[in-house]
Amino acid sequence: MNAPAPEAAALLARLDDLGMRPYTEIGVFGARHAVEASRWMQGAKPGGVSTHEVLADGGDGPLPVRVYHPEPGTELPLTVWLHGGGWVTGSVALADRPCRAIAAASRTVVASVEYRRAPETPFPGPLDDAVAATRWLATHAHTLGADGSRVAVGGDSAGATLATAAARRLRGARWLRRQVLVYPPLTPPDPDAHPSWKQFGAGHLLTREDMTWFWHHYLGCDPHAAIPPPDAAPLTAPGHAGVAPVSIAVAGCDPLRDEGVAYAVRLGETRVPVSLREWPDMIHGFLGMGGELAATAELVAWIADELSREET
Repeated sequence: MNAPAPEAAALLARLDDLGMRPYTEIGVFGARHAVEASRWMQGAKPGGVSTHEVLADGGDGPLPVRVYHPEPGTELPLTVWLHGGGWVTGSVALADRPCRAIAAASRTVVASVEYRRAPETPFPGPLDDAVAATRWLATHAHTLGADGSRVAVGGDSAGATLATAAARRLRGARWLRRQVLVYPPLTPPDPDAHPSWKQFGAGHLLTREDMTWFWHHYLGCDPHAAIPPPDAAPLTAPGHAGVAPVSIAVAGCDPLRDEGVAYAVRLGETRVPVSLREWPDMIHGFLGMGGELAATAELVAWIADELSREET
């Protein structure tokens, strides 16, 4: 069985010493505060990237978007990024340093979307925002210094779920060239179907109880009461033909690992071009731990490489 790298194990022990409490205990606002307070793990802010804010169309009104341009004055491909946080927590502010790093490494214009969150706005609201914002950003790419014919959509954790579900809704859009999914949750926790929940569902930062809590808020109901809609849980979708090529990153010590691997297999069976990369000794959330884990830089470099990949 995989085991966390020494620096990841040390970080888990440090977080335990800090007295991290389950989200199920501290509630929605406590969880949001705790996640925002985790920025100390991200390290120094990358330089060399220009930023500005725009308002993009959402599913029910305008949404704030932070745009990162690594080379102002040059038209570059566009990457629409959707932050993680279980659809309940997380923000554009929390994703700022990872987005700066991705923009600098990939030489793409990164647009980070402040989609609405559950439980105030459960499914399909956040997904409606992701779809509408991606379409608006592609249409208005020239105003951002980006090329609207070369667009990728990506995200980490819950943001990756939104990214791949948005790509499903946007299949057929010729300007959408790729999806980049970083440790996506793709169906409510099922230890029988995905043994990584048994192996890593406790003691590895993201717990089975917390993930079930996130799904409950996102769906607005018990996530195990019925099979969720395919646009909410893409692993349950009956087909994937016609979606943009997919790049999936998984962490080996993440309870979500098996879902990402299963999704890669499912996509391959549908002849969707798919690239899968596993970091065997990493934990969930390591994209936002660049100040503590050397593997974060490797993940950013991989994302940059995948964003430049052209399918033949």
